[in-house]
Amino acid sequence: MSKIRGIMQLIRPINCVMMGFAVFVGIILANPVFLNSLLVNILFGFGTGFMLTAAAMIINDYYDREIDAINEPSRPIPSGLITTIEALLLFFSVSMVGFIFAFFTSLLCLIVSSISWVIVVAYVTFGKRTGLPGNFLVSICVAIPFIYGSVIVFDEIVFSVLIFAVMAFLSNTGREITKGIVDVEGDNKEEVKTVAVRYGSKIAAMVAVLFYILAVLLTPIPLVLGLVSLWFIPFIIVTDVAFLISSVLLLKDYSRENARKIKKIILICFGLGLLSFLVGVLL
Repeated sequence: MSKIRGIMQLIRPINCVMMGFAVFVGIILANPVFLNSLLVNILFGFGTGFMLTAAAMIINDYYDREIDAINEPSRPIPSGLITTIEALLLFFSVSMVGFIFAFFTSLLCLIVSSISWVIVVAYVTFGKRTGLPGNFLVSICVAIPFIYGSVIVFDEIVFSVLIFAVMAFLSNTGREITKGIVDVEGDNKEEVKTVAVRYGSKIAAMVAVLFYILAVLLTPIPLVLGLVSLWFIPFIIVTDVAFLISSVLLLKDYSRENARKIKKIILICFGLGLLSFLVGVLL
């Protein structure tokens, strides 16, 4: 049971479900009518998003094992629940399953998913130590599932999907910078040049908030362009308010403990944002 618990902690199933759901939202944003046909492609798309996100979580923890020994010693690898060999075997296994799902969807989907996988590997092997550029790499991977959903439907990127992908990119970049505040001690020892390490936690909080606000400023665009219904409004208001409150709280207290709380709240905001677009398109 402890091994299973370690695997669950390693792959972060909530994150995996959210990325699989992001592919689903990308499909709906591209063409809601698509839901009435080719259900198998929707399932394959969700599976690809889930499995490749799991792979990203695993390989990230594998390369972060020394940093986590300082910042998060209870994580599966530094705690000994999962060995490094087991982590690598699991990484390649879930990656292969994700690629199989993509292949059975379309050749272009396999190409897009492979690009996403390469970006993840590039991030964990050398991009992470670059700080902000590394944050951008992570955010690209977060935005790709929405684009992937559009590719499943049309083999191209639909404008409505692109808008949401940009919002996801901006808000996740803010979250990655916030995460840098949480991990500043270990990152500093490992010479990971995050914004928090280079310029301090206060500046990092300000930069993170800037990205949150940029994401919020984009939220009226889908409504103005008629891409979503009026049902979008109440849900996106709740989402935007949550982002803004989180921003204020982070600026007032940019301690490691509070940044950890804000990081978790922002993850909930992601879910609310997904729900907002889903409701706005379907109703």
